Amino acid sequence: MTSIAFIGLGNMGGPMAANLVKAGHKVTGFDLVEAPRAQARADGVTIADKAVDAVKGAEVIITMLPAGKHVVSVWSEVIPVAAKGALMIDCSTIDVESARKAHELAAAQKLPSVDAPVSGGTGGAKGATLTFMAGGDAKAFASAKPVLEAMGKKIVHCGDAGAGQAAKICNNMILGISMIGVSEAFVLAEKLGLSHQALFDVASTSSGQCWSLTTYCPVPGPVPTSPANNEYKPGFAAALMLKDLRLSQEAAKAAGARTPLGAHAESIYETYEKEGHGGDDFSGIIHHLRHLMPK
Repeated sequence: MTSIAFIGLGNMGGPMAANLVKAGHKVTGFDLVEAPRAQARADGVTIADKAVDAVKGAEVIITMLPAGKHVVSVWSEVIPVAAKGALMIDCSTIDVESARKAHELAAAQKLPSVDAPVSGGTGGAKGATLTFMAGGDAKAFASAKPVLEAMGKKIVHCGDAGAGQAAKICNNMILGISMIGVSEAFVLAEKLGLSHQALFDVASTSSGQCWSLTTYCPVPGPVPTSPANNEYKPGFAAALMLKDLRLSQEAAKAAGARTPLGAHAESIYETYEKEGHGGDDFSGIIHHLRHLMPK
């Protein structure tokens, strides 16, 4: 049994902390909001009054927070009171620069650290089937892997500090672009009189095959478990996809890379969010694309 502090018990962090409890670990959590605190408590997590209280005596400290500024702020707060040798793990999706800053904060106190953002959405968080993309030195990763395995099914060491965030940003840029491409194809098929099922049956077994089609199909019917069959309830919210696409463009600018499709995908999702659909699943982008079609 490992003593684990978990800060950030929202839609992703809460189920992840619950899975650590199920795996037999002692988990103390903290969140600013009462509802996730109550749910985590029901799931067996001990709730602390403050983040610094949660980490005292913990062998592992995990954060799952909205943005880089939150991670840097929380790590700055808790690292000074962390136990000697405590392992720091951040599972948030944030910018690479902030991830590296967090690693620097840990290194200054001689604490091992890993950036380990996740893929798999709320379903993966609940089912402990997440993919973790980890950055950090080999020794820190080796220490983190057994903890991450209690919350996911695939753990990939991507490289040194910040490499996990880099992999996540690149992966989700692919996802945002591919969902738009799949959605455009279904909109075109509708105009051409082709049924959703016919397009799916062809594309899912030929060169158009991709995750956005076969697992997360943006129209009801072909994939019963996709959000399209549940009124586009997330899932993975469009606002979160926009966040990740913005991160990809910030990273591209900083690295001097050109990603024109990534930039266009960001623009499309930004418009979709401004239309009031940030809380819908990101596959709902098909509705926006239908409205762009000439009448």
